[in-house]
Formats: sequence, structure tokens, C-alpha cells
Amino acid sequence: MPELLIELFSEEIPARMQTRAAADLERLVCEALGPLNPRDAAAFAGPRRIALSLTVDATVPGGTVNERGPRESAPDKALAGFMRKHGVERDALVAENGFWVLHREIAPIPAARQVANVLPGLLRRFPWPKSMRWGVGSAFTWVRPLRRIVCILDGAVVDFTLAEGDDNGHGLKSGNLTEGHRFTAPGAFAVSSTKEWLDGLRTHQVEPDAAARRTTIAEGVASLAAEEGLSVVADPGLIDEVAGLTEWPVPFLGQIDDEFMTLPPEVMQVSMRVNQRYFALRNADGSAAPRFAFVANLLPRDGGALTIAGNERVLRARFADARHFWDLDRARTLESRVPALDQIVFHAALGSQGARVQRIVRLAGLLAALTGADKAQAERAALLCKADLTTGMVGEFPELQGIMGAYYARHDGEADAVADAIGAHYMPRGPQDDVPHAPVAVTVALADKIDMLVAFFAVGEKPGGSGDPYALRRAALGVIRIIRENGLRLDLARVFWEAAQGLPESLRLAPDLDVLPEFVADRLRVQLRGEGARHDILAAVSVGNTDTDIVRLLARAKAIADMLETGDGRNMLAATKRAANILRIEDRKDGPHEGTPNPALYTQPEEKALAGQLHTTIPAVEQAIAQERYADAMRDVAALRPTLDQFFDKVTVNDTDPAVRANRLRLLSELCRMTVLIADFSQIEG
Repeated sequence: MPELLIELFSEEIPARMQTRAAADLERLVCEALGPLNPRDAAAFAGPRRIALSLTVDATVPGGTVNERGPRESAPDKALAGFMRKHGVERDALVAENGFWVLHREIAPIPAARQVANVLPGLLRRFPWPKSMRWGVGSAFTWVRPLRRIVCILDGAVVDFTLAEGDDNGHGLKSGNLTEGHRFTAPGAFAVSSTKEWLDGLRTHQVEPDAAARRTTIAEGVASLAAEEGLSVVADPGLIDEVAGLTEWPVPFLGQIDDEFMTLPPEVMQVSMRVNQRYFALRNADGSAAPRFAFVANLLPRDGGALTIAGNERVLRARFADARHFWDLDRARTLESRVPALDQIVFHAALGSQGARVQRIVRLAGLLAALTGADKAQAERAALLCKADLTTGMVGEFPELQGIMGAYYARHDGEADAVADAIGAHYMPRGPQDDVPHAPVAVTVALADKIDMLVAFFAVGEKPGGSGDPYALRRAALGVIRIIRENGLRLDLARVFWEAAQGLPESLRLAPDLDVLPEFVADRLRVQLRGEGARHDILAAVSVGNTDTDIVRLLARAKAIADMLETGDGRNMLAATKRAANILRIEDRKDGPHEGTPNPALYTQPEEKALAGQLHTTIPAVEQAIAQERYADAMRDVAALRPTLDQFFDKVTVNDTDPAVRANRLRLLSELCRMTVLIADFSQIEG
């Protein structure tokens, strides 16, 4: 089968766009060439090219097209429109069953023609997140100026141009020429297959496979570090970025001057990463090593001595700037910086960062009683938690907010619990981040995130669709994780109400605040789904339940899940669903069928047995739920299974005697009333 190779060679593509662009190229080309049955696709991405190799059929199969047109009695205008649409004359049509019909043979289309037909339009609408125009004479855009298009099918060039009408498409035409490394192997060379393209690029010091470049970087840096007894600070994102910046990655190690080793390791790591894309290294004991790793885009002729010296010189200047901020910031206490927060706008409708800090202080004081934290320390940490936003270091490296506050708090002599809480109050910053566990840190982190949620919901800035500009979904997940991983017993609805009392009076009853508990519950379901847990069980527990104690809800959900792992539990679920369905149908006719059943109307032993067991089970379940002994409640419910099976097997609920029927429906109502205490079983799948 013919092999198709497409390469789009341009000026440097931003690293963050390369992987998505290669995936888009594969998806769009495979869709556009669907009639050619594309397969075995392999996409490539690099700093100056995206490419795709795949196998296609030699032709688009031909065939017969049968198009039914207007009726024979239709106006001439309708018939003329049909002929014009298909580009045929009257003699090409035949009358069949009262309609004009076109029978047309479609000749097979060679693969080269199909490719040439679809690629120009595909490239013109390619979905770059951002693109640019360049030169004159064309409106064609690309992420950076597009220089060459390689398009080879079965060893031959597929000819096409990007010109369209008066637009010359920058004179770009397909060909078989590509280019290697800009500096070590400049100039174009011809290719005629994917293998020749891959081999040729590697000969010309370009590794076209992004995965291979990532491996070279990760293993190369780790190997150099290991030779000196060091390890690399894990940073997969940086590896990906460097792989997108280099065509021929060559790792090196550099030296950090001793005078900078007293800087906080986070400062060193962020400065190296953000400014220079360097990798931080650690000693065997976990402390910062006086070495760093970097990746060059070529193998220097001198083995790297000049390259290493140059990068060390650049890093020396960066660290000197960081040292300046470090020394300057510590000249003032964090407490002296708090008034400056009044001059920083948090949100137009919510006031300043200073006003927000006062809300966090108030909320931290309220939460301290629930988290077991020292109230004074929690309020002190809350007061200082945003003060580092006014420092030079955080101004230069926003990634260090909170972290620097902890260092400066310790320098000022604040209690360790206060400093730790300042450093941890943004945690968890992402799904892989740890949550705080110390009581004061937990309190301030919760206060910060809950204030975010309540304040933005109060001003109508809740997330919608895929938009979440204030990261409220992340804040909600942070609240959930802190509560779950610390086993905190919080009535979130009450906490949200208390937090709202710190807002301006006009916002305290904002309508969107009413949906905040459900928003958090939805995030909890998303989290459980990601963990592979039964989110439908949580939904069943939540229906009609105003309880917003996450620990209690999850305990109930786990007890139900455990019950459903047993045969009795699964059968009990089916039986209770059956009872609920019968009751719902009959209630529509002449319900509701509520009230205590009359024992005198029991006519069969099976209904007497069910009534007797419910008489003892319902109080036991109510007591177990009140005492949060959910496993005991589930065991009592599951024990009903044999009796309930006998009831449905032997008893006809809709008896011909209206009084007996109504009494049996009241008996089922008692059963359903008990199960609703636990969950809405209709929400549970299976």
C-alpha cells in the first residue's frame, strides 16, 4: 500500500503547541482522507516541524451514484435546479416510478489527486491556538512563517500549491525538500520516504521524534547527575518543554557558586526553571546541590566547555537578582506589609486583597474550633498569608507566593505553626500536590479556598462550561481533599453561610450562593469517578439529603457499596427498587398510600412476616443512622432480603379487595420510607 509523508517545516513553533498540533494534523488528515482508508499513522512534532506518516489505499473506489430528483410533474424550475446541482443535461436523467433519476458512474480517484485536492484547504484552516501573517500577497496564516511543505506518496511528490484565487499563498508549493539542524547541518536535502526522512534528519542532527528527545533529555540529565551522586528534581513539564525547544538535545552539568547556596532551594529551582529552563539537582540527603543541569541544542566542538561557562555566567546573574530580592524583602517584616494589601485590587466587586485577608482572618477564627487549631495562631497566619504578594521576590516569581511568606515569617520570628500555615495555605495547588495536615495550616488553607468560592459565587462569577477563570473547580477540589484526607467533620453549607457573612451586606443573600453546596458535591462526584468509585451511590445518598458533611456522606456511600458487594445486598437493591416502582405507579392512581398498616388486614403469612421484620428493623436502622453506624444499618437492611423475596413471590400487592390492596401498599410504603433514610436506591445503577 502507498505510504504518504507530510512535513510542514516552519520557523520555531512554541513548545507548548507542538504536541497538540501533531495530533491535530493526524486527526484532520485521517478525516479528510477517509475514502483512502488511512492507517498506521505516526505523527511527529519538533521545534521547526510537524509531520505525519501513514499508509493509504491507492485509489478512492469508484461506483455508481443514484440520485432521485423531482417528480416528473414538478415545475421545470425544480428540474433545472437539480440538473444544475449535478452538472448534467436532461438526457442524463431517466424517469422511474414517477421521479426523474440520475444514474452516474463515478470513476476511481487516484490517491495523489485526492491528497492534492484536500490538503491545501486543510492547511488553510489548521487550528493553531494563535497564528500569524507574514510578507505580502497572502492572507494565509500559520503559527510561524511556513517555509516548506513535503508531500510524498509512494516515493513521488504530490503536487499542490497554497495559492487560492488572488492569494498567492506565499508561493508555497509541495515538494520533497526538508532541512536539518539550523546551525550544524544547514541547507535542504531531498527525501522520498518516511525512512529516508527519519534517517536523513538524524544524519543532519535533528531528532524528529518528540518521545525520543524526551528520553534523551531525562536519561541524559539523570545519568550525568548520578555520576556525581546527585539526583534530579522531578519536573516532567520541564522535560516536555525542553524537548520542544531542542532538535538535537545534549545534556550538560554546570556549577553554582557557593555564595548563592544560602538562597532558599525553591528560589533557586524556580529561577532556573522559569528563566533558563535549567534542571535543579539534589544531594543524597535531599538538600540542594551546588550543580545544575541544562540541555544544549547541539554538540559543541569543544565538548561543551564554553557552553557550560556561558550558562554558568547567565545563572550567576539570575541568582544575583534573586539574592537582591531576598535581602531586600527581609529588611521589612511581613506584618508591616499587610496595609499595602489595601492597595491591591482583588476583584472589582469584592474590593482589595486587604479586605479579602480580613475575611480569611474571620473565617479562620471560626474554623479553628472545628479543626482543632489554635485560634490565635490561625488568625495570625491568616493575617500574614497574603503579605508576600507585596515582596520583590514574589513580584519576580509569582510561583513562590506562600512559599516566600513562610521563609519571611520565620525570619521575623513568627511561630513555626504560623509560618508553616502561610507556606501551605495554597495547597493543594494541583491533583499531585499534598494537602496540609497540621491544624493551623489546614484551617488557613480551608479559609482561603472557601472565601474564594463564596466570594466569587456571590458576585455571579461561578464557572460555566469549560470556562473557570478563577480556578474555582480547583478550589472546590482542594476543599474536598483537605476534608477527606484529614477526616474533618464540617457542615459545609453552614460554613459557606458563615463565610458569606463576611461579605458586603448586599452580597450575603446572592442567589448563586444557594447552588454552591451542589457545585462542591458535583466536584466530589468527579473526584470519585476519577478514583474509580461508585459515584452513582454518592448521588443516591445525596438525593433529598441536605447533609453537607463530606466524611459522613462518604461513610454512608461506602457502607452501601460494601452491601452491594454481597449477593443479599444486590438482591435487596432489586427488591426495594421493585417496591418503589409498584408504589409509584399505584400512588398515581389513588395515592399516596401512607400511614401505618392495619395488622387485621394481613391475610398471608408472608406479609405478616415482612411487617414483623420491618417493625424491628426500621427502629434499628434509624438508630444506627443517627449514631453513624452505617455498616450496621446496611446489615439490618440486607437481612430483609429473604423475607422480601418471599413477599413478592407469594403476595399479590394489587389484591381484588381494595382494603387489602391499600394495606399492602402502606406496607411497601413503610419499606420505602426506611430505605429513603439511607439513600434513593433508584439512583443506583444495576
